[in-house]
Amino acid sequence: IAQPTIMSGNTSATTQSAKMKKDESFLGKLGGTLARRKKSKEVSDLREEGKNAINAPMLPTGTDIHPEDTLLEENAERIMLDPTSRENLKFKDLLKVLIDWINSELEEDRIIVKDLEEDCYDGQVLQKLFEKLSGRKLNVAEVTQSEIGQKQKLQTVLEAVNELLRPHSWTIEWNVDSIHSKNLVAIVYLLVALAMHFQAPIRLPEHVSVKVVVVKQKREGILQTALVTKELTIVFFVLFYKERDAFDTLLDHAPDKLNVVKTSLITFVNKHLNKLNLEVTELESQFADGVYLILLMGLLEDYFVPLYNFFLTPESFEQKVHNVAFAFELMQDGGLKKPKARPEDVVNLNLKSTLRVLYNLFTNYKNSD
Repeated sequence: IAQPTIMSGNTSATTQSAKMKKDESFLGKLGGTLARRKKSKEVSDLREEGKNAINAPMLPTGTDIHPEDTLLEENAERIMLDPTSRENLKFKDLLKVLIDWINSELEEDRIIVKDLEEDCYDGQVLQKLFEKLSGRKLNVAEVTQSEIGQKQKLQTVLEAVNELLRPHSWTIEWNVDSIHSKNLVAIVYLLVALAMHFQAPIRLPEHVSVKVVVVKQKREGILQTALVTKELTIVFFVLFYKERDAFDTLLDHAPDKLNVVKTSLITFVNKHLNKLNLEVTELESQFADGVYLILLMGLLEDYFVPLYNFFLTPESFEQKVHNVAFAFELMQDGGLKKPKARPEDVVNLNLKSTLRVLYNLFTNYKNSD
């Protein structure tokens, strides 16, 4: 009877070793495959990077181009504001001036604009603004929710704007698609043109420029990009009233009579400020921080202004602007029209602005005790 074969420990070890070698061989092949795929991907990525470098040689670092911005027809282009320009202080100042101007013009319509991109793209605000400035009623639907309706309204509004501006050699830097796609640069171009054409009572910051990314679709789907500087305001532009007023004439043609006017205004303000043992000798400098304006309004309207509402000893430019803006609010609460000057103008010692504000108070309160 044949005896069963008994596997020795050495034989078992040999079998296990063979299995391990087989596993190592498999893992080695797998590792080699993965390495080749990784290397292949790196080569592919490198080619793609090289292709992008060729297609977009001037694309600024850190600029994100969304897929929808690349869906363009051949030779079509799209302009996007460079993120760094959005943080530019002069550009931010320009946006604020334009927003304040729109809100002032459309105050009676109870329209409040907070963001130019979100509030102007559908044509509603632009329609109301154009009608208010031009005195012309446009034949458009009052409320349009659909994209088609919004673009139809924009088309009507922009046709009216372009018809008005083209004879005066304005370069049209906007269209229905750019406005409706919330292109901030196009919206600002349009508003600046309207403000200058209608001689808006605002001060536009001088030489405001931004960088924009221009994406253009070339043949065979190749995208070409470039970083371009766009000037939004070129010349220094100040118009406080739609027509020149007495202060323009006074400063330009009769500077010798300026002291007479200043003396009259100083006498008026001191008549009231003396009640608090305060005295003014220099109009443009002593009203620049807004404190005397606030106290003067309290005296003229016979109320006490709580000290927590303003900075009694302002140190920064922003604190002074806050004070003057608060004084302007008190004037409006007293029934006066919103001052045409900007708070920043008074803080910057602009004599005409300060004279106009004080003269407005003088006209309304000259008989007040």
